[in-house]
Amino acid sequence: MSLTRADFHQQNQASAQAEARQLFERKAVMQGAWLSWVASQLYGLRPAEYASMVRRELMRLQEISEN
Repeated sequence: MSLTRADFHQQNQASAQAEARQLFERKAVMQGAWLSWVASQLYGLRPAEYASMVRRELMRLQEISEN
């Protein structure tokens, strides 16, 4: 049985949020090198739907940190 998109999202949301927080926490340390590093980390995540979830959470964290 295959997962629906909603099921996949629900099952992986907490993990994607935790992964995004870990990646985002490296930003202060890596500074200018962070952007290319985080892109390579996202590129390696599978499946692509999970990588998208992590990317969206990273964007949310970025917005919060700028405000």
